[in-house]
Amino acid sequence: MKKRAMKNCVQGLIMICLLVFGSQAVAEIGVIDDVPAATLLLPYFEVDLANANSTTTVFSLNNAAAVPAIAHVTLWTDVSVPTLDFNVYLTGYDVVTVNLRDLFVSGTVPASAHNDTVISPVGAFSVATHPISGVGPGSVSCDSQLPLPPLPNALLAHIRAAHTGQPSAVFGGQCSAQNLDDNVARGYITIDNVNFCTLDFPGDVGYFIDGGFGAANNFNQLWGDYFYVDPINGFAQGETLVHIEASDQIGVGDYTFYAKFSGGEDNREGLGTTFATRFATMFDCNIEATTDLVVWRDSKVIMSPFNCLFIPSPYPLSANQIVVFDEEENPEVEPTPPFSPPPSPIDVVPFPACANRVRVGGPYMPVTPEIGWMYLNLNNYTGGLPAFDPIMQNWVTTIISAKGVLSVGFDAIAYDNVIASPTDISIAPPVNP
Repeated sequence: MKKRAMKNCVQGLIMICLLVFGSQAVAEIGVIDDVPAATLLLPYFEVDLANANSTTTVFSLNNAAAVPAIAHVTLWTDVSVPTLDFNVYLTGYDVVTVNLRDLFVSGTVPASAHNDTVISPVGAFSVATHPISGVGPGSVSCDSQLPLPPLPNALLAHIRAAHTGQPSAVFGGQCSAQNLDDNVARGYITIDNVNFCTLDFPGDVGYFIDGGFGAANNFNQLWGDYFYVDPINGFAQGETLVHIEASDQIGVGDYTFYAKFSGGEDNREGLGTTFATRFATMFDCNIEATTDLVVWRDSKVIMSPFNCLFIPSPYPLSANQIVVFDEEENPEVEPTPPFSPPPSPIDVVPFPACANRVRVGGPYMPVTPEIGWMYLNLNNYTGGLPAFDPIMQNWVTTIISAKGVLSVGFDAIAYDNVIASPTDISIAPPVNP
């Protein structure tokens, strides 16, 4: 019998619940925690376009402050090509929920308005106008944009094609995502606090100016969450969005979240490079389990639409080291050359894109143990941001499901951060045995 093996299914379920609910966050610049932020990241979304009753992704935008805000939403494909952006006006303490099925199927976008209190009511505890940015009823930049109409048919067809790896007319017949041939729209989303309504992407000139004086500001007042909803299998998993604070302590020359676009002028915290997380494919009570890893990665290279015949370098993204441990500490080292694209042949490229959802024990991440934990060193050379190669920022969330019993999501443990390195030198990376 394994030492420390789970004795029964109840003990196994308690372990998962403790992982999800047992930690508390303390705000600290340079450490990603669940506090109001200037940028939010939905690290991966999926919408099954082939089945109206199948998987969708729902997320919320919340304002933690009494003063209003403009949240600038950008959709990115799974290989980091921006496809669509729009603005959502938030009154004080406002919340707006977005079901991405509504966006991808009918073109419905959130209804909000800066100067219409029927559409966006101002509550009793709210302040009408932001005293610094001026965001409020007088935001003339929003006059021609809000409230948003439904997407025109051309844009609706564009995002469907762009996020399923098909050629898009808006991109001149080029592609912008992996084509996994399943008609599932995939990608990730960023939400930035901005000073005015803008249709610029985060990579456009002037979007970021050091100190928060471009389109994007440095006010940490946004928060939110997201859910993957699977009606067919009766599952839903949720987590907080990745909350990325802005600070004047972080700037030019730092590996910030948007560094590949701004050179650090975005003043945003960077994410982690190395993670640890639990997994299970079977509980000891003979209940089958599934573990999916949701992994967001920074290619460090600015991407544009491309010829549909192949996705250009640095894809597929490799990793520095992945080690799987069973509960007796026996290691299983996955083949992961630390260069992107990896040299051929390679048996496994588990997280090839910027936005990934990968099944543990599946063809892209085979494992022998039924339960254990993983060490994920996702640093990688790509040739982008050469001053920081091989450092690469990433984010990892784990989803464990046992049919008919539970389905939970929780963030992996981040060993470090590209802005603030760990101070505990007792944490050492595994080495090949």
